[in-house]
Amino acid sequence: MNTPWLSSEQLAAWVRFIGVVELLPGVLDSQLRRDAQLTHFDYYVLAQLSEVEDHTLRMTALAERTAATLARLSHVVQRLEARGLVDRFPCPQDRRATNARLTEAGWAKVQESAPGHVDTVREYVVDVLTPEQLAQLGSISDALLRKLDPGNGRAEIYRRYDPV
Repeated sequence: MNTPWLSSEQLAAWVRFIGVVELLPGVLDSQLRRDAQLTHFDYYVLAQLSEVEDHTLRMTALAERTAATLARLSHVVQRLEARGLVDRFPCPQDRRATNARLTEAGWAKVQESAPGHVDTVREYVVDVLTPEQLAQLGSISDALLRKLDPGNGRAEIYRRYDPV
């Protein structure tokens, strides 16, 4: 096999990127567990529901928005439901589908948890980058997402965060 090995510059960038990929989720998870008794993924599910009309999505749409398998999402939603943060009910348009809805307690949890989460995102990502680097991070992330999600199924989800 004739593998084109990474150059020293490519390897240095790759190793640093892997460091971020490995360390950042733990930082986000630790803050949310400590301050809100949520995992980062729990928070992400609640936040996705908080951003849609009626705070309700079909489980399949929620799985797509969170890049989760239905099995993983079902387990997490079941846990959030047990805490009174989410309700599940049959979809009125398609009884075969299930909807997840943020409860009032879930909405309160998102509102209470968001400031600490945003502070952590700022501290570990946004505020350590210059405006130019932040723009580059957006462009780099777009390029990687195009490769990781070639069908571009989640492009609309990410695009809604684009500045106007």
